[in-house]
Amino acid sequence: MKISIVGAGNMGSAIAHELVSNDDVELIRICDARSSALDQLQRRLDSPKVRTVNVDARNKRTLMAVLEDSDCVVGCSSPEVNPLLATIAVNAGSHYCDLGSAAAIVREEAKLAPLAKDKGIWVVPGCGLDPGLVHILCHSAISYLDQPESANIWVGDVPLHPQPPFNFRIGWSAEKLLDDYTNEVRVVEDGQLILKTPLTGIEHLSFGSDYSNMEAFYTAGDLETLWKLSNRQLKSLSHKSVRWPGHAEQMAFLLSLGFGEKRAIDAQTHLTYRDVLARRLKQRLGGPFEDVVLVRASASGFKDGKRVTCSYELVDIYQEDRQVSAIQRCTGIPAASIAVCLASGAIPGGGVSGPESIIPVPAFLEDIKRRGLQIDFQCEM
Repeated sequence: MKISIVGAGNMGSAIAHELVSNDDVELIRICDARSSALDQLQRRLDSPKVRTVNVDARNKRTLMAVLEDSDCVVGCSSPEVNPLLATIAVNAGSHYCDLGSAAAIVREEAKLAPLAKDKGIWVVPGCGLDPGLVHILCHSAISYLDQPESANIWVGDVPLHPQPPFNFRIGWSAEKLLDDYTNEVRVVEDGQLILKTPLTGIEHLSFGSDYSNMEAFYTAGDLETLWKLSNRQLKSLSHKSVRWPGHAEQMAFLLSLGFGEKRAIDAQTHLTYRDVLARRLKQRLGGPFEDVVLVRASASGFKDGKRVTCSYELVDIYQEDRQVSAIQRCTGIPAASIAVCLASGAIPGGGVSGPESIIPVPAFLEDIKRRGLQIDFQCEM
């Protein structure tokens, strides 16, 4: 099978790294406008399967020619180009998946549903860690119960060695981080879908003795699909990001000054306050660092007449002998697994759907565990 990746950044390279070891993948085509990033990735992967193409993700005409023989296209570029990439893939007869984006962008991708269904092609937004893996785990926990009542997702990538004052680093897109911290947060309370303010609802939780005092707070996440998959049985459903203590307060302060606004600074520049903040976050908090990914997805309700809470938990720690960080692994492994599943034609039908709705969970979990993500499952009465 032939899989094309658009975007040679941290996550695109992590997905390529996972695909190289898959015997069923004969060609991995990586597209990016930055020739230096492509050269570096080509040298690091050092595989005859890898082909690089120097092309901008917004160059529709060239991309259509480049991607036309792909079995699956994986979008790892800026989130705003995801609808364009999905359109190109569907028109070329290729399955498509990406790492997720804001709700408005996903709604644009959803407009491809009739065409994708007619062609027998799947468009699957949100196939990384979050959205992606955490939603699949949460749906699996909900499905295990006979009568689910509540479900929760806690997920975060934090520095293994936090340094003040921020105790935080960015291992993915600064723009995506700001989207999560400023877009509306949909949760379910008392059986109703309601809105919450991001960076609120702070609670403290532990992931073993080494991470015993983490904070979690509301951030944007698409929970509507999970709610629908439960037949709206859930009385409560929430999504929170996990950080070292104090992060939510710091970011709320910055954003309260208007630095998250998409408003031009003045008439002499097209730069917005949000652009400046994103650039400074990248400059001050970007770059490589040792990290740990913390995930807990749980559901409570009744099983065999008994009240139980079922939880999936993942603690993935950076290791020096790995070629990628923990966040890259926890994003790249699920995305690569889903891309291969789509490219193989294992999922019948077509349309637009999140991975939690269509990916065969047992085979998916077996595959990502085989690739090194150790996910623990337990049920407690």
